[in-house]
Amino acid sequence: MKGILLVNLGSPDSPEPKDVKKYLGEFLMDERVIDIPLAARALLVKGIILKTRPKASAAAYKKIWWEEGSPLIVLSERLQSKIQKQVEVPVALAMRYGSMTIKKGLQELVDKGVDEVLLFPLYPQFAMATTETILVLAEAIRKEHFPNLKIDSVPAFYNKPDYIEVLSNSVKRHLEGKAYEHLLFSYHGVPERHIRKSDVTKSHCKIDGSCCVTPSKAHEFCYRHQCFEVTRLVAEKLELEEGTYSTSFQSRLGFDPWLQPYTDRTIERLGKQGIKNMSIVTPAFVSDCLETLEEIAMEGQEIFHEMGGKDFITIPCLNDDDEFVDLLSKWVTEWTKTPAKIS
Repeated sequence: MKGILLVNLGSPDSPEPKDVKKYLGEFLMDERVIDIPLAARALLVKGIILKTRPKASAAAYKKIWWEEGSPLIVLSERLQSKIQKQVEVPVALAMRYGSMTIKKGLQELVDKGVDEVLLFPLYPQFAMATTETILVLAEAIRKEHFPNLKIDSVPAFYNKPDYIEVLSNSVKRHLEGKAYEHLLFSYHGVPERHIRKSDVTKSHCKIDGSCCVTPSKAHEFCYRHQCFEVTRLVAEKLELEEGTYSTSFQSRLGFDPWLQPYTDRTIERLGKQGIKNMSIVTPAFVSDCLETLEEIAMEGQEIFHEMGGKDFITIPCLNDDDEFVDLLSKWVTEWTKTPAKIS
């Protein structure tokens, strides 16, 4: 029997500092998030970050927390529920970090008689700190707890034409009738070294002005290329004029170089240039979360207004958008019929 496991990032159990600290500890100690030796990582995370950051992060979570709970969890559950209504196989939900573990999600499916799982990381682009960490952990759990379980996985779908159409339709719908001068595509940032580590050719990724547009096998696992490609494809689909849109990266941590340009500095620059009305979309996220609801919609808007900007339009993630649900349900159904093909 086949089943589906949707996997998203995760969330603290509550916006209280103790729960946020527990969540951040698990998240930041992941070797694919902070990819430095264990001793150094433990010193940085437990000795420095967890002594100060949980309180500030808890305050940020409290700003966006819903009555039903964490927005990311609630929205993921809505997505799961809608997909379940459209497909004939069991659909479970898990998080990479937090109490809704991948082990619990797999156990839920196994308890229903599932022996073949489609693991569905809810990330359009591949990255070490998102898709890869999910796949590696799921395989480790399978080997230890479910050795007879077969697991397939959904590859990055950033350039699938039907995904680009759904994303483009969402952007168009939310901007309809609204005046804006610039559309910013903001993606979650990662350290530049992650891009080089994910380069299967070990030579292509130079993070310059050419490698992301030069065809290469490296692009299959290059987060930077995949982000710029989403921007290009959506801009092409919506017939956006050159100069009216751009790409940036948010949520950097530490002092090492991260992917640029940075979102906060880009918003600041646009405001200084005299842009009065701008919109922003966050295509690295499927579900609205702290990074979109607080960092972008609140902090980003504040920066823009401080620079003289007027209207700051934030476009929601796809969340449980009906077109998106239809698309994911179609892919699931395709897999149940021909496992090797998700088009």
